[in-house]
Amino acid sequence: MKGKLYLYTGVSSLGGLLFGFDTAIINGAIPFFSEYFALTETMIGWAVSSAIFGCITGALFIGVFSDRYGRRYMLKVMALFFIVSAFGSGISTDIHMFIVFRILGGIAIGGASVLSPVYISEIAPPAYRGRLTMTFQMSIVAGILLAFAVALILLDTGAYNWRYMFISEAVPASVFFVLLFFVGRSPRWLVKNGNYQEAGEVLRSLNYGMDVEGMVEQIKSSINTEVVDHIKYLFRKPYLRLVLIGLAVGMFNQFTGIAVVMIYSSDIFRAAGFSTESAILQTVVVGFTNLVFTIIAMFFIDKIGRKKMLLIGSVGMSIFLAIFAYIFFYDIKGFMPLVFMISFVACFAFSQGAVIWVLFAEMFPNNIRARGSSVGSFSHWAFYALVLFVFPVMRGSFIDNRGIGYIFAFFSLVTLGSFFFFRKFIVETKGKSLEEMEKDVIKR
Repeated sequence: MKGKLYLYTGVSSLGGLLFGFDTAIINGAIPFFSEYFALTETMIGWAVSSAIFGCITGALFIGVFSDRYGRRYMLKVMALFFIVSAFGSGISTDIHMFIVFRILGGIAIGGASVLSPVYISEIAPPAYRGRLTMTFQMSIVAGILLAFAVALILLDTGAYNWRYMFISEAVPASVFFVLLFFVGRSPRWLVKNGNYQEAGEVLRSLNYGMDVEGMVEQIKSSINTEVVDHIKYLFRKPYLRLVLIGLAVGMFNQFTGIAVVMIYSSDIFRAAGFSTESAILQTVVVGFTNLVFTIIAMFFIDKIGRKKMLLIGSVGMSIFLAIFAYIFFYDIKGFMPLVFMISFVACFAFSQGAVIWVLFAEMFPNNIRARGSSVGSFSHWAFYALVLFVFPVMRGSFIDNRGIGYIFAFFSLVTLGSFFFFRKFIVETKGKSLEEMEKDVIKR
């Protein structure tokens, strides 16, 4: 049972690895394709954030398509998008062609950010669901670390090094596509579509010793086909409150500044006095820290719970973000920026980084799970795009590093505010079946 459960989870979580790789590989490539295309600061912001507009589109519409065609089928489509985007970005001859293929890759990222955690949450037994869904986040940070490492390896491969960086993504994307043919379909999607026999077979193979017939009946009783078939119910009681909370969670996640750290960290380190090669090496250290603390979080998420981890992380991140702002206000050089950036990333990885995709996959009832998760993911990507676009413009409006300081001071204040939001509105979901949680979140 566990072998098949881990296989299905591992394959689905590869969507997270590609998510992380695609969003981070541009970090090491920025100085090289910017010079090749002779980009202004504003155009750099557009080139970097353009993929995120694809993410917004993919996240917003993938819920509808996955409800119609299934989680597994749409993950295959996203894998093909990743492959085409990787080659297209790498062979681009002008910035417009480059942006088109980055947007296509963004659609794949946005789709995977919804589909992979939803699929994992729908196959996982309650006792394992938190840590298994978290494998998606672990795969994201593994993909980020892999992208940083690949960028470092390809750094000295000549004038076309940035092309090789983007094309390298086609390898894991191809593996992802092939392996998806070896996993089953989501049992809850199968029940929604009336395929009770196959749903029972999948549940039986993943839930040894459980009352599978009872599970199928419980899932059936939680589904209202009228709600499933009409998006208008997302914006009516009792679901509207959950949708608004999902939007807020996505916003707070991005206003921690994690996107700036992961995408512009090499620029930030150069501003702190490091050389380009040393700056890229520091990003590998940051990525490794992200991975280590994500793994640590996996051992705690089903023990101490999602809500407590969010609260702990909000306090820690706000403190380190404030210190980081102070460093740039007073232009403190040396390794202090690296020390406090690592501290911030550790807090993020243990809290919001570990919890957000689990939360999106769990907090919405069966009737609206894919579409509700799409809304939360849409918020995440919309604010991600805003932050990535504004950062270089804001930074360029100052003649020194104070612009970076003001940005991180803002992130610190908003992250502190998220503590009070999470304490009031987030419902603890550890140890409960998706159908049991449904009663708790709707009751509130």
